[in-house]
Amino acid sequence: MWCRHCNAEDQIADLIATVRSIESMYVEWRRRLHGGMKRLQEAGNERYLRTRLFRIYRPMLIPGLFQTAEYAAALMAEAIDFMDITDDVDLALAAHMERQYVLYNGDRRFLTVLEEQALRTQVSGRETMAGQLDRLLSVARLHRVSLGIVPSMASRKIFPNEGFIMYDDRMVMVETFSAALTITQPREIAIYAKAFARLQQSAVFGPEARELITNALRDLERGQS
Repeated sequence: MWCRHCNAEDQIADLIATVRSIESMYVEWRRRLHGGMKRLQEAGNERYLRTRLFRIYRPMLIPGLFQTAEYAAALMAEAIDFMDITDDVDLALAAHMERQYVLYNGDRRFLTVLEEQALRTQVSGRETMAGQLDRLLSVARLHRVSLGIVPSMASRKIFPNEGFIMYDDRMVMVETFSAALTITQPREIAIYAKAFARLQQSAVFGPEARELITNALRDLERGQS
């Protein structure tokens, strides 16, 4: 009613989305991790099961759905140490890996763009990284996965920024050092959709993307960064 009186009916959808999610829009990690890492992993299960179209952008790390157990465990251990919370890596890891069920079941698509740096960010030792890159090559061949990689020297349509995941057209999750942002306003979601499209335009796919992964694996085996 207020929007109609103010001749601002185009703002109704954004305001409704804001009211419905105001408590979860910005949540500090310390609060999200209060119940442990396992609880955090389980909290997102319903969101993953509901989603049919994932749009994932990661500038520095491999996305969770594509991670090996060793790679994921190393990231979790670092987060637990950084946030100084109870160590429940084993339980959290089991929940994390179980979530990868969505990769192989249901009518889902996974549109993913990584920066080339994500292939080369050292997580744990060389053996862990080699296993992770090999896993990424396997995932890239799944018919429901579109994997694009932005070469480090690419001519870009948009510059790198924070990583995010879009869940259909209803939600975007953005992670910072201190908190997780949940974006539900249609206007803001549209901005992330536009950004993702431009990231795709900057990326290479298919054989070219797999070649970048293979090159990173070869450099790893040679002992290069």
